[in-house]
Amino acid sequence: MQTRTPFHLVEYSPWPLLTSLSILSIPISTIMFIRFNFFLLLNFTLFSTAILAYLWWRDIVRESTYQGYHTSYVSFGLKLGMSLFILSEICFFFAFFWAYFHSSLSPSIEIGSTWPPIGIFTLETFQVPLLNTCVLLLSGVSITWAHHSIEAQKRSSSFMGLFITVILGMYFLNLQYSEYNETAFSIADSVYGSTFFMATGFHGLHVMVGVTFLIICTIRCFKYHFSKNHHIGFLAAAWYWHFVDVVWLFLYISIYWWGS
Repeated sequence: MQTRTPFHLVEYSPWPLLTSLSILSIPISTIMFIRFNFFLLLNFTLFSTAILAYLWWRDIVRESTYQGYHTSYVSFGLKLGMSLFILSEICFFFAFFWAYFHSSLSPSIEIGSTWPPIGIFTLETFQVPLLNTCVLLLSGVSITWAHHSIEAQKRSSSFMGLFITVILGMYFLNLQYSEYNETAFSIADSVYGSTFFMATGFHGLHVMVGVTFLIICTIRCFKYHFSKNHHIGFLAAAWYWHFVDVVWLFLYISIYWWGS
């Protein structure tokens, strides 16, 4: 006799193992590209990771939307898991802020005992960085609008809020790319260049992930996957996007404003 539980007992799936192997191949193929200029393996690993992620997410969407496996207990577990994931991301960025403030509050003799180091021409605080800040703050407003619209069962408003957030996220990435092309220093220019590009670059990578997340949510919203009482996928994307916004505020205040 089969016992029914409120928890979702996951069926056998090949995607976790295959995705892990594909992600493991990314740093290896990246090293081969840097050392031997062999780009084919990196292209293959990135493409395979994207395909496997799509297949895995497809199964999760099917389980939650059509099969009804995501009960209240499962939803609570997913929320807890996303919260812990964001906590791990906070610890990840904390390391970059620690390195930045360690070097800036007590600059060493090797960089001229001053901050920014001698020879570093920093970016203008109130030009592109300020515009990027406004763009991300507006995206936080639009995704909050989409959240309230979903809870109010206003599908067209929620779709529009998600679409605007995606456009603003892409615009932010375009601005950051143009900013990188205008910098007078590189990642190899002392500890300032290293901490600047590592912190802002990884933040840009997180924005790319968040935009992908939001694009999937926009498609799901268009297909009527979200309801007033069940929209865990959207909540995870919204929490992640708000986290990206907050990290950027700290980056702007500490690196672009105070550090320059």
